[in-house]
Amino acid sequence: MFSCGIIGLPNVGKSTIFNAMTKAHADVADYPFCTIEPNVGIPPVPDERLVVLGDILKPDKLTPASIEFVDIAGLVKGASHGEGLGNEFLTHIQQVDALVEIVRLFPSEDVSHVDGTLEPVRDIRTINTELISKDVERVEARLDDAAKKARAGSKESQKQMGFMEKMLTSLENGRFINELELNSDQIPIVREMGLLTAKPIIYVGNVSVDQIEQVVNEDFEADKQVSAFHECARKNNLIHTYICADVESELRDLDDPEEIGLFLGELGLEESALDQIVKLGYQALGLITFFTVKGPETRAWELKRGAAAVEAAGKIHTDMAKGFIKAEVVSFDDIYAAGSFQKAREAGNVRTEGKDYIVRDGDVMLFRFKA
Repeated sequence: MFSCGIIGLPNVGKSTIFNAMTKAHADVADYPFCTIEPNVGIPPVPDERLVVLGDILKPDKLTPASIEFVDIAGLVKGASHGEGLGNEFLTHIQQVDALVEIVRLFPSEDVSHVDGTLEPVRDIRTINTELISKDVERVEARLDDAAKKARAGSKESQKQMGFMEKMLTSLENGRFINELELNSDQIPIVREMGLLTAKPIIYVGNVSVDQIEQVVNEDFEADKQVSAFHECARKNNLIHTYICADVESELRDLDDPEEIGLFLGELGLEESALDQIVKLGYQALGLITFFTVKGPETRAWELKRGAAAVEAAGKIHTDMAKGFIKAEVVSFDDIYAAGSFQKAREAGNVRTEGKDYIVRDGDVMLFRFKA
């Protein structure tokens, strides 16, 4: 399962948004480090296609795909050198696949700001600095180790030294590792090192109810904080969105989809925070969804874009990957048009694919394997 860590300065609304998205009960309070140990929630991934497949196939059970969200303690300036929860915080970040950074845009006399004033660009810079500082430590340590081995005659270490120096230069210039073009040899090294700035990041501006209309109408200049965040995101090509934690808290108590839709519609919103962040999470992580229809359960699965059919089979069970024979595949559009898997087969739209077939978003798959 893929995971997204929710990060940000203290008192920016991380836990409120986490609770709303996951229907969890993480503590929320107006003081730094209200969250100490990470809270974990695994909400279903909203996907209308799964609902439609349920209506067509009438299975006993529908199981959506899922992404794990981790609410991580607030970061403060100097965390990379032990301030606040320091290294503990950064260790929690190391364990997730992507980051969702909550940036406070809402003014409030009741909720204090850890730095005293509301300045979103400064807040983004603070967190970037801490992530970069921690990665500099790791890369310098790896560079020192590679240099020792290179002096002992290791050609592989000499090669690694050049890559470490390239990463160090990038970090020292304020650039994240995820901005570098990596070759197939370098990607595993970065992954093994657990570099924080190598992870994709989604920036979420947490707005007040009064700021929602400006965001919906894209009137970004009407509010100083929204304008500053928008301009920063635009200039730096950041994956970003806007969410109102107060609205999401109210949505948390609603279960009826029609009621939720009416509530969002009154505010000019098309989707909830969960919908927005999951879509951006899929984009940042390079994920697609495929569906299985075997037996009484129809299920959605998340998968890395570009993965082969044998990898999709392995998501379901390792034995299916080991004994893979073939996959019967039909697109969601074709099964929807046909009205059933069998009718899609009769129409000639069900294909037989081998283990190297690259799975496409929306594929409905039936795997054949030997136990």
